[in-house]
Amino acid sequence: MTYQGVLTKMQTEIGNPIQYYLVFEDSFLSMNQLLDKEIEINFAGFQCLNCCKKKKIFRQGFCYDCFYSSPAVGDWIMRPELSTAHLGIADRDLEYEQKVQLQPHVVYLAVASEIKVGVTRKTQVPTRWIDQGASQAIAVVEVPNRYLAGITEVALKSHYTDKTNWRKMLQNPTAVFDLIAEKVKIEELIPAEAREYFYAQKNDLFELNYPVLNYPAKVASLNLDKTPSFQGKLIGIKGQYLIFEDGTVFNIRGSEGYVVTIDV
Repeated sequence: MTYQGVLTKMQTEIGNPIQYYLVFEDSFLSMNQLLDKEIEINFAGFQCLNCCKKKKIFRQGFCYDCFYSSPAVGDWIMRPELSTAHLGIADRDLEYEQKVQLQPHVVYLAVASEIKVGVTRKTQVPTRWIDQGASQAIAVVEVPNRYLAGITEVALKSHYTDKTNWRKMLQNPTAVFDLIAEKVKIEELIPAEAREYFYAQKNDLFELNYPVLNYPAKVASLNLDKTPSFQGKLIGIKGQYLIFEDGTVFNIRGSEGYVVTIDV
């Protein structure tokens, strides 16, 4: 059976294991049901997620023009400490930025390849952790806006990475970390502006289990620009990656805006 559509990040549902769905405009695929089966992916074009024009994707699913004009990809997305909506100052579109920035945000510690610090909107817990392929995660503070979360993350980045090593994550690292103990150690590292929001007594540890039959010893990333057609047996899904038997991995989120056909 053939499915065709524009790639967007897989939708997820918490479970044991996590359930993954690839959603197109007129259809969807339950990806867990494709484990241990051969699938074929073929590149068929581009469609910007913002303007919907068939223009080459520049970054994050957006064409060049939309990437530099849409408020959905302002610098404060990747660097929340640059948020200014709490001051009434616009970056690209104040109404949009107030809607996104002026809501509860969580700063967290997570384990994917190693302990990392990150920021997400409260409404994106635990989706954000799933998308990063985290095996464990714990909230450190819950603040009322993105700026406070951003300056907290900056302070903690002196002690923890803010990046996930995707290769290690997909090879299922076996190192063990105690996130609750790590959280206890960092209260004094939190900026004074955000310290009142520290989760002193709340130690809810999220543990996440992914649908992976086997983890590869080595991984190689599938790039549709270089390899427009690929066929392989799906053996796992972790983060936003499809993992194939030959060690090929395909980052769905990294290919947002690409139009593909998938034969199953």
